[in-house]
Amino acid sequence: MSFFQFPRQTAFYKGKVRDVYTIDDLLLVMIASNRISAFDVILPSPIPFKGQVLNQIAAYMLTATRDICPNWLLEVPAPTVSIGKKCVPFKIEMVVRGNLTGHAWRTYAAGKRILCGVAMPDGMKENDYFPSPIITPSTKAAEGHDEDISADEIIAGGLATKNEWDILRQYALQLFERGKQIAAKQGLILVDTKYEFGKIGDTIYLMDEIHTPDSSRYFYADGFEERQATGERQKQLSKEFVREWLIANNFMGKEGQTVPAMSDEWVNTISNRYIELYEKVIGTAFIPEALTEEETKKRIIASLQKLS
Repeated sequence: MSFFQFPRQTAFYKGKVRDVYTIDDLLLVMIASNRISAFDVILPSPIPFKGQVLNQIAAYMLTATRDICPNWLLEVPAPTVSIGKKCVPFKIEMVVRGNLTGHAWRTYAAGKRILCGVAMPDGMKENDYFPSPIITPSTKAAEGHDEDISADEIIAGGLATKNEWDILRQYALQLFERGKQIAAKQGLILVDTKYEFGKIGDTIYLMDEIHTPDSSRYFYADGFEERQATGERQKQLSKEFVREWLIANNFMGKEGQTVPAMSDEWVNTISNRYIELYEKVIGTAFIPEALTEEETKKRIIASLQKLS
């Protein structure tokens, strides 16, 4: 995809999976691409309709959580496009975990019982529920890997004040609870997720996408307890299956490792998994909509004219 130039554009940023345009230093135009990343590396093949899936799930979830906290989103003029308020971001990700899975499980299995300053109980199995959800923040790295950090380190390092941290923590737990409720209605368990926040003046806003397969992990609720009891792998909807495929092909983003080739069949499998998650989470059929770049640009400009 080529890059746009918009009236009153003041900055442009090409992220791993999204292109972000700043307008008048007040608004952001965020375009979700079909690029896919894992282990902080962009994989070689784009995934059809991934951008639309992520953008539309995020818009649905941001709308469904507006009563909990303010968020950045103003309009969704095209399937892959969101326009919203530009915030000054906190340089941390609020990772909320309801189950012992992924990075938390790998830490636990290595014998550690403290993650980001949070104690994890002894005697847990992979994918077990924590007694209550935990927050394991990470630093938001401009380049390279995000790193685990504790609440005390966040406050001591000036990444957030004590008061700001208390608000971020409260918002993150309330958002996670709402996400779990939405998922439960669709027969899913929201296992873990991450939230990003920023400020405009003294007001804290929820930013970015939420409860999407790129930022979250879902298990199917049906059969969850039985699978836990018998030690079976949980049936999940998330990007973790992409990470597992990479690990099986000897790639974890480390120096000297080569990204494995992606067959057309594997690319289509990933696309179908994203669409499956959209339909499961939202509860309606996914309607693919492929706009031309020209039509996308026209819709964005019309929206910006309305918002300015």
